[in-house]
Amino acid sequence: MDTAQITPGSRFVDPKVLARIGSLDLLARTVVDGFINGLHKAPYLGVSIDFAEHRGYMPGDDIRFIDWRVFARTDRFYVKQFEADTNTNFSVLFDVSRSMSFGSKGITKLDYGRFLAACLTYFCTKQRDRVGIVTFDDDIVARVPPSAKHLEVVLHTLDRIQAGRPGSFERPLFKATEFFKRRGILLVISDFYDEPQVVVDALKPLRYGGNDVMVFHVLDPAEIDFPYDDATSFQDLETERKMPVVPEKLREQYRQLIQEHISTLSKLCGQNRIDYALFNTAQSLDHALFQFLAMRAKLSRMR
Repeated sequence: MDTAQITPGSRFVDPKVLARIGSLDLLARTVVDGFINGLHKAPYLGVSIDFAEHRGYMPGDDIRFIDWRVFARTDRFYVKQFEADTNTNFSVLFDVSRSMSFGSKGITKLDYGRFLAACLTYFCTKQRDRVGIVTFDDDIVARVPPSAKHLEVVLHTLDRIQAGRPGSFERPLFKATEFFKRRGILLVISDFYDEPQVVVDALKPLRYGGNDVMVFHVLDPAEIDFPYDDATSFQDLETERKMPVVPEKLREQYRQLIQEHISTLSKLCGQNRIDYALFNTAQSLDHALFQFLAMRAKLSRMR
């Protein structure tokens, strides 16, 4: 699906353009509101924000959703219900390990992940979901529990993160299972620099705890294509070890290995009913929103 043709404002979701916006709140609103306005109707049952039906007003309902035309006819308050009125718990588990600081085209994987998390959190808030976040490297770094009032706290947490320490999955994700006793949607954002089986084994307790788990695999274009020509030393950002490399001799072997890694991770996720999507940091963010909508639609049909 060519999202650029569907969303007229897609040039505004170019990550390099968005990187110039200082406020994550403004960035999220720019992307999500532009995305929504560019769609006539989201074709995914259960995740559309389009009007579905009325129900009687109850104390605590948002008065913005009162249908005043119906009130004028009936002298009674009715609230508009929407197809996405699910009040789901949505939490981002965000890898902030050292390798996420890499960026070959002016935007790092950490910043791209930050944009993803901000946009999807804002998107879920518009659908009245409760939102939260957990950041981790080789341990839990920060946690904001899901709440209908936590958008600003989540954005503040995202704004402060830095990629500093080496990462792992087993310990922090095992600890995270204690945070998600109530069923919800969990989005894991990472470059997944570990053996695919290790990654999926760390995700299993979250999945089999009753949560719907989605994986967004974020990679830089250079990590996928390995476009380097000159012999030089490459540094592992996790271990800081340096290795002399002649790219011309290793390029095809490297590309094969990275594609095998992606394919294996995707396959293992599928076998464990974990939704997987690969993201190149050069991709516009409306691609992420379409992926998220499609995944939520599938989850809603499975419930």
